[in-house]
Amino acid sequence: MLVTKRRRRGQDIDGVLVLDKPSGLTSNESLQRVKRLFDARKVGHTGSLDTLATGVLPLCFGEATKFSRFLLNADKSYHVHSILGIATNTGDADGEVVQRSETSHIQHEELENALVGFRGSFDQIPPMFSAIKRNGQPLYKLARKGVEVPRQARPVTVNKNTLTHFENPHFQLDIQCSKGTYIRTIVDDIGRKLGVGAHVTALRRRSVGTFDETKLVSIEELESAKEQGTLKSLLLPISSVVEEWPAIFVAGPTAYNVRHGQPIRVRQTPAEGWVKLCETVGDSRVRFLGIGEVLDDGRVAPRRLLA
Repeated sequence: MLVTKRRRRGQDIDGVLVLDKPSGLTSNESLQRVKRLFDARKVGHTGSLDTLATGVLPLCFGEATKFSRFLLNADKSYHVHSILGIATNTGDADGEVVQRSETSHIQHEELENALVGFRGSFDQIPPMFSAIKRNGQPLYKLARKGVEVPRQARPVTVNKNTLTHFENPHFQLDIQCSKGTYIRTIVDDIGRKLGVGAHVTALRRRSVGTFDETKLVSIEELESAKEQGTLKSLLLPISSVVEEWPAIFVAGPTAYNVRHGQPIRVRQTPAEGWVKLCETVGDSRVRFLGIGEVLDDGRVAPRRLLA
């Protein structure tokens, strides 16, 4: 029997795109639009944004997906618009109103005092309207059926939670936080603490790790670049994912050993942690090979390498 080999769909494209996610699209819908524009075979995002939210959504193409988990684990920053006196079942403006309260008695100082409990490290209970899975099913699917289940609190860290504007009932916050922090939950909890409820009306992610708004590319810019045949010029190199990591430079036989996954010993190695591995070719050219981890004996072990 003749067996035909299925043709692989899309092009093999490697790199990182820092998408300015538009409001009204899910992260996956945004990813699929970009994937079609590039006709790319493999693309993944690095931590979803709510449909309402906009801003920094790094997309990893091809070989860059090997390093996407380091962006998933990276700190994030946000600017959030919120309103007191109205609570919703989702914590944002996409949800159904579940509480309305008078807010005229809330003063600037009271709001500032409420923020104190949402700085530093604390446990946060994830919202029902989230992609966290229970028995293989996302919580938001249960929530849409009116089912609420117990959720385990998770440790989060908020390095910055600053009130930047307050004109009752509207307020705005700048937040810098660890992975897994739900901004909707912070705002909802602030409203609960004040006894009047609150929800997010607009949310913009300003950074993920070292990727910030200066690197953003909108879908409109991508569509224009496609017409001009310059799409690939908008991609950042794979090494940008670990741009600020200490670099280990290798050449010749040492580079050969790295490419074959063998631990190496080089001078000026950090005492511990992760490093990016780079091969020097000739006098000036540098090729990113992947990432490594410093072992207890001082050698560097390759962990994730480019094909």
